[in-house]
Amino acid sequence: MVNQPTPTPLLSIVVPVYGVEAYLGQCLDSIRTDIPADETTAVEVIAVDDASPDRCGQLLREYTADHPRLRVLHLDANVGLGPARNAGLDVATGRYVWFVDSDDRLPPGTIAVVLDRLRADRPDVMMVDHLRVHDCGRREVDASSRLLRGTTGVARLTDRPQLLRVQHTAWNKVVRREFMADLGLRFHPGWYEDIPFSHPLLIGAERISVLDRVCYLYRQGRQGAITSTRSGRHFDAFEQYDRLFAWLRQRHTEGRWHVELFDLMVNHFLVVTGNDDRLHPHLRREFFRRVAAHYRRYLPSGGYPRPGGVAGLKHRLVGRDSYLAYAALRRAHRLAGRLRGPADTATPTTSAAAETTTGHKSLVRTHGNGSR
Repeated sequence: MVNQPTPTPLLSIVVPVYGVEAYLGQCLDSIRTDIPADETTAVEVIAVDDASPDRCGQLLREYTADHPRLRVLHLDANVGLGPARNAGLDVATGRYVWFVDSDDRLPPGTIAVVLDRLRADRPDVMMVDHLRVHDCGRREVDASSRLLRGTTGVARLTDRPQLLRVQHTAWNKVVRREFMADLGLRFHPGWYEDIPFSHPLLIGAERISVLDRVCYLYRQGRQGAITSTRSGRHFDAFEQYDRLFAWLRQRHTEGRWHVELFDLMVNHFLVVTGNDDRLHPHLRREFFRRVAAHYRRYLPSGGYPRPGGVAGLKHRLVGRDSYLAYAALRRAHRLAGRLRGPADTATPTTSAAAETTTGHKSLVRTHGNGSR
């Protein structure tokens, strides 16, 4: 008898699992039922139980009893979202890897389209579109989705620089594993771990493909989301940007992309600084001070084009480390918003636009003991 070699999957889907007992089954079902019958060997699914304190571990054991094609890793101790993704990546065998968060899901028909595009384009990175989905059923188009439009075939970031301003998350990118290894990219511990991961992928890619289709449904409003959690862990963002610029210095000594990433960094920090849902008031002054220090540390030698209007004024105040002036501007802006009334204030989608197109809002969840 001749043993037939096991075919190498085209795609590995890695699902880190922590504290999502209410959503895990829906996530896994959305993946499993979406794999076409003739593509079962082309896709492997790896769930990583990051020592979840709820029933997730048991649910995964029960799920694999009925669906043995699901591979499960049970970690002995909680390591956080980034290292949990690394654990799944270490055992993945697919040519491409896609990191799907365990409280989100894929819309029907996604996997077949993703596989077809991977085969056709053979990209280093394929970017996909997503929708924000609320528990009430309301769905929102992300403000940065418009930046995906018009990219046909494969391109480099120099051809489509606006792609750098699309949400810097791991889950909206399908990545060639060998390419990721060549770049030396791994996920780091802490919050905002996508920062030193997503930007280098696009900067280093020779072949970027864009699948202008909603391939991911991102859950909104779950308890524990970073965007609605007051915590000192938002200070983790400073170290993550240190890692990003260290990678940039090592890989792009000519300084290409420094200006763009600096502008994105400052905008991102300003989003966090001004958000009551992320920073307790007693932490805001210290956070602003750290933002000003990063501004001075990474300011491009030739300067950079500041945005206009209020956004540009905030940049100047950061550059001067003028927290009192910033706080006064913030109070005045909020007072003006209250005086205008609810009918004139920004809708959630408009608010999201302000963060995604200028501030790179990090749409991620808390995961594990102090790690996302």
